[in-house]
Amino acid sequence: MIIGPRCKICRRLGTKLFLKGERCFGQKCEIVKRNYPPGLRSKRRGRKISDYGRGLMEKQKIKNWYNLSEKQLSTEVKSILSRKKGEGELDTGDQLIKRLESRLDNFVFRMGFAPSRSEARQLVNHGHFTVNGKKVDIPSYKLSIGDEIEVKPESKEKKKMKEVKALLKSFNPPSWISLDKENMKGKILNLPSVEEAGVPVETSAVFEFYSK
Repeated sequence: MIIGPRCKICRRLGTKLFLKGERCFGQKCEIVKRNYPPGLRSKRRGRKISDYGRGLMEKQKIKNWYNLSEKQLSTEVKSILSRKKGEGELDTGDQLIKRLESRLDNFVFRMGFAPSRSEARQLVNHGHFTVNGKKVDIPSYKLSIGDEIEVKPESKEKKKMKEVKALLKSFNPPSWISLDKENMKGKILNLPSVEEAGVPVETSAVFEFYSK
C-alpha cells in the first residue's frame, strides 16, 4: 500500500501511476510540471541502472500501481514462480496481471466507483459493496469471471455514492467489464492481459527481481 507523498513516487520512478485520481489528468500533475526525480541534483539523469536497480524500479511501479504492500506483491509473484510452467499455460506476466486485476478494490476502481485504487480500498473496507449478493469488505478478495459486484442498496443513498453515480454517466469502463450505471453494479466478463490492462511495467524484470 502507498505510504508518503504520492507525487514523489511517480517522479522517482519516472512514470505516471495515476495515484491521485483526477489531479493526475491535468496540468497540476507533478510529473508534468517536474519530470525528474525529487531531491537535490535529481535533474541529472542518464546514469546507468544495474539489473538489480531496474528490477527494483519495475517492482516499485507495479506495487504502487495496484496499491499493494511489499508482502502482498511478493506473495503473488512467488506463488506463480513456485508453479512449473506447463505447455499452453499463460505467460507469467499475464498471470500476475490477471491476479491483481481480480482484486475487489481494483475492480471497484475499474468500474469508476473511485478515482484511485487507494480510495477504492477505503470504500471496500467500509463495506459498501456486495459480491454476488453477499457483503464483502476485504480489498484483496479475489473475483472470478462472471462475478457481479454491486453497491449495497443502503450505500446508494449516501451522498458520496450519489456523486459517483452522476460521474458514471460520462465514464467508459474497460472492455472486460459490463457496467450497469443506473443500478451501480458491474460484472466481470474477462480478465485482461498486460497489454489490455495498460500497466506501465516490464513484468519480466519483476519476476527476475524476485527470482534472485
